[in-house]
Amino acid sequence: MKRIISKRTLREFWINHTDSEQYLKTWYETAKNSNWSSPNDIKRTYVHASILKDNRIVFNIKRNSYRLIVKFNYVRQWAFIRFIGTHAEYDKINADTI
Repeated sequence: MKRIISKRTLREFWINHTDSEQYLKTWYETAKNSNWSSPNDIKRTYVHASILKDNRIVFNIKRNSYRLIVKFNYVRQWAFIRFIGTHAEYDKINADTI
């Protein structure tokens, strides 16, 4: 991905959830250095990721302790972080619209 918007969201989260820091940094670096052109490309890298509508993908962070929702623009190679939270927080949102 050429651009990930916004790393600050991840950083703010790992400040409060220090056990997620290395996992989120690894996800960020992997995404930044990837050339994903479809959800299937992402699934080859992250087998347990869930594909949602509207080019959204849910990533399990730290063995499913946390959930990360990212909306992708594959043509422009942009990734928009839409949500990061605990599994319990994730259960309270609508992942298709956030």
